[in-house]
Amino acid sequence: MDADADDRFHLSGPTHMMPGAGGVRSLATTTTMIDWDNEEHRRCIAACIVKGTYILEDDRNTCRLLVGEALAPAWWETFHFRIVKVLKDDCDRKGEHKFIFGAIYEHVPPAGARRHPSAPQYVVAPRGTMLKHPDPFKDLWLDLKVMANTLPRCKRSERARTEVEALLGAGCSPVWLTGHSLGASLALDVGRRMMAENGVSLPTFLFNPPQVSPVPVINALRPTEVGKRDLYATSYVLKAGLGLVLSPHRKRMEALFQRLAPWAPRLYVHDRDVVCLGFIDYFQQRQLIQERFRGVARSAMTLSYRDMLFSLVGADKERPHLLPSAMLVKNSSDCDAHGLEQWWKPDGELNLSATRYSYPGA
Repeated sequence: MDADADDRFHLSGPTHMMPGAGGVRSLATTTTMIDWDNEEHRRCIAACIVKGTYILEDDRNTCRLLVGEALAPAWWETFHFRIVKVLKDDCDRKGEHKFIFGAIYEHVPPAGARRHPSAPQYVVAPRGTMLKHPDPFKDLWLDLKVMANTLPRCKRSERARTEVEALLGAGCSPVWLTGHSLGASLALDVGRRMMAENGVSLPTFLFNPPQVSPVPVINALRPTEVGKRDLYATSYVLKAGLGLVLSPHRKRMEALFQRLAPWAPRLYVHDRDVVCLGFIDYFQQRQLIQERFRGVARSAMTLSYRDMLFSLVGADKERPHLLPSAMLVKNSSDCDAHGLEQWWKPDGELNLSATRYSYPGA
């Protein structure tokens, strides 16, 4: 079998959206027909663009750069996008490497067609960790930053944010953010900061976003549902109590939640993916607590023990999973739980459930 089969769009891409799929063709007979009002189409296209960003770095690393050799372009050109900028890391000390960590794509409708109101004008797509890359250590170092909640200080995050601000400053809109795994963390950071600091709500599609959480350990202990619910209820009550003591931190977080509330990123998670179980539990448990203790839940959902600890030493931080609003799309089908490829499959091949979470009173 072709060693690059997973990277070849015509072999591994969304067959239901390829030109002529299901007998549906445009007047040109070779153009993919896209329904931009269809959530399934938007999800599949965003996932394919992220896949293209992964392959872009593979093409560079394996010198597949000539027309006809590069495998990445099919993953965005099929959906009428063109690449306008490649985002690269700085050179290493020897000046030898400039890894591609993301790219910016422009939607260019077919000749004679107008851009659909629901379609993006630009998509900013950072990739995730490439474990099979000959030099994966920079990605792995950033994974550690995700765990330590210091990713917002990294150069990739700052570069992505600068590019988004430049697009918006030039009047380009709408701008979509998307990413997978580590790339989802980068996109989440950019979208969060754009909303908190500039009041700009960007459509955001996050695939398997990481969230460091004790949930896998708790689940390994196999608690009963009642026991687990009581554990979270106790934790929420404790957080709310600590919030009364740490009033300045609590008030700052409540104000932040009010600013972030209009922005609802789409989080695509698998219920067996330990990397993003923290997001599932955060939203589901806070909803259950809210139904039992509304006042406690509203205060406690803005707080984390780690942030409160840092506030005692004058360091203001907030965990990235503390989101007032989100659309949580959960897949329960039998597949690679952390794999990007699940997200360009049609709804009929997945077991999806979608829930919208909002901040009370926002």
